[in-house]
Amino acid sequence: MTLFTDRGPSLTGNKTCSFRADAVEASKAFRKEYESKLNVVLAEDMPWEHSADGLIKHLVHEKLNTREMCVEAYMQFLKPGEKSGKHRHMWEEIIFVVEGSGYDLHWDLKFDCLDAFQWEWAPEPKAYGWKRSDYIYVPPFTEHQHVAGDHEECRLIVMSNRITKEMGFDWFDQIENAPGFDAAMKANGGAAR
Repeated sequence: MTLFTDRGPSLTGNKTCSFRADAVEASKAFRKEYESKLNVVLAEDMPWEHSADGLIKHLVHEKLNTREMCVEAYMQFLKPGEKSGKHRHMWEEIIFVVEGSGYDLHWDLKFDCLDAFQWEWAPEPKAYGWKRSDYIYVPPFTEHQHVAGDHEECRLIVMSNRITKEMGFDWFDQIENAPGFDAAMKANGGAAR
């Protein structure tokens, strides 16, 4: 007969909790609140933002009280020759080119964790050209920047999965602001357009 030597320690302690019962109640409250969330966000209710990445209009965001629980999406607007800010984040991103043409600059991540975490980005970016109806893929934690072509305005729909953030990987670094970001904020008093 096998003896379990850990039985004694496994029965020690006198703390109690209601974690499971609390989770059941929280789930009930969530489902009730979920019924009041939006299925449709009207165009006029989508907020504009002069962000460090440039002019954007939020389509789906957790603060818009929608039933969508996983995706964030916004439109990004670039004037001819304009650049977005440069940033990186732990989640992957896909971008649909609605209007215009230009290119993306991606500084790929080199990662090693043999002895310790080592993060290093390529010293020179790779350039990826895009035009209307193309999709752009940005891998996780890749530094990236969008650059509009010289002759037309660009509109991009940027989509990402916010579940990665909820899993504890809410790592977002703004490396460089969009040109004119600080001036636009001062001129508009922090307002959008």
